[in-house]
Amino acid sequence: MALPAHLANRLRIPVIAAPLFIISHPPLVIAQCKAGIVGSFPALNARPAAQLDDWLYEIEEALAAHDRDHPESPSAPFAVNQIVHKSNDRLQADLEVCVRHKVPIVITSLGAVPEVNEAVHSYGGIVLHDVINDRFAKSAIRKGADGLIAVATGAGGHAGTLSPFALVSEIRQWFDGPLFLSGAIATGDAVLAAEAMGADGGYIGSAFIATEEARAVDAYKEGIVAGRASDIVYTNLFTGIHGNYLKASIEAAGLDPDRLPESDPSAMDFGGSKAAKAWKDIWGSGQGIGSVASVLPAAALVDRLAEEYAAARRRLLAQAS
Repeated sequence: MALPAHLANRLRIPVIAAPLFIISHPPLVIAQCKAGIVGSFPALNARPAAQLDDWLYEIEEALAAHDRDHPESPSAPFAVNQIVHKSNDRLQADLEVCVRHKVPIVITSLGAVPEVNEAVHSYGGIVLHDVINDRFAKSAIRKGADGLIAVATGAGGHAGTLSPFALVSEIRQWFDGPLFLSGAIATGDAVLAAEAMGADGGYIGSAFIATEEARAVDAYKEGIVAGRASDIVYTNLFTGIHGNYLKASIEAAGLDPDRLPESDPSAMDFGGSKAAKAWKDIWGSGQGIGSVASVLPAAALVDRLAEEYAAARRRLLAQAS
C-alpha cells in the first residue's frame, strides 16, 4: 500500500470510510477507527464551527484510551474532510483547528489549494484529494496533495461519470502514490477488486449510513437497506454539482425524479446552511446499496467487509493454484 507505513500498518483492511455530510460524527468515526479502518467526517458537520475543536478532542481521547487498552490492535487513523471551495467561509478557521490537533489525514474536496496542503504538511499530516477525472488528479498532485481518491461512477453524493477501470488506469499511468477508489464499493470483494485494478484500497460511504452510530434518521437507514442500484438518481439540482441520490427521498419531497431541472453551478454554497438543508431531506447514496441487508453496528459492518475480503483472496488464490 502506498500510504505511509505508520498509517497503513494500523489498517485491518485497506478501507477509508468516506466523510458523510451531516451523517458522520464522532461516535461513527470512533467506531470505524476502533474496528480497523480510517474513519472520517466533514469539518462542516460540526455546527457551530466551535464544535470542531470539541469533536477532535473527543475522537483523540477515545482512540487513545482504546490503544492503551488494546495495544495488540491499535485503532486506525482518522481523517477530516475540508471543502476547499470559495463558498466555504469556514475553511481557514477549520484548517487552523486541524493543524492544532495534527489531524493525521485531511481529505480535500471541490478545489486543490497549495496553502491547505502546506498547512497539513507542516506537522507531518497527509492530504488525499478526491477527483472525478485525470485532469483534476494531475492538478491536485501538482499543487501538493499526497494522494488521491478516485471518485468513479456510482459513488454516493457528488460523483463522477467515469468507469473505475478507466479512471484508475489513467491515474496509474503517471502516479504511484496513495490512491483509493470510490464508487459502489460496499463489499470486501469490491475492496479486493479495487486493489486488483491498481488502487491501494476502497473508499466506502453509503454502507455506513445504515449503521447504528450514523447520524441519519431511521427512514434514511431503511432506504439504504431497501434500495438497489436502480433506485439511484444522478442530478445537480440540489447542490449545483452532480451527485447520486435516493429516488424515494426525491419523490417524498414532491419532485419527479425523472424530470428534474438542471441547477446553476454558480449557486453552490458549502459554507452556510443551504447545502445542509438540501441534504437533510434529499438523501445521498451510491449504487452499491444492493449489498446492504440490514442496519448494523459499524464494527459489525467492518467485520463483514474483512471476512468477505479474506474469502475473496482465498478464492482467487485457490483458482490460481
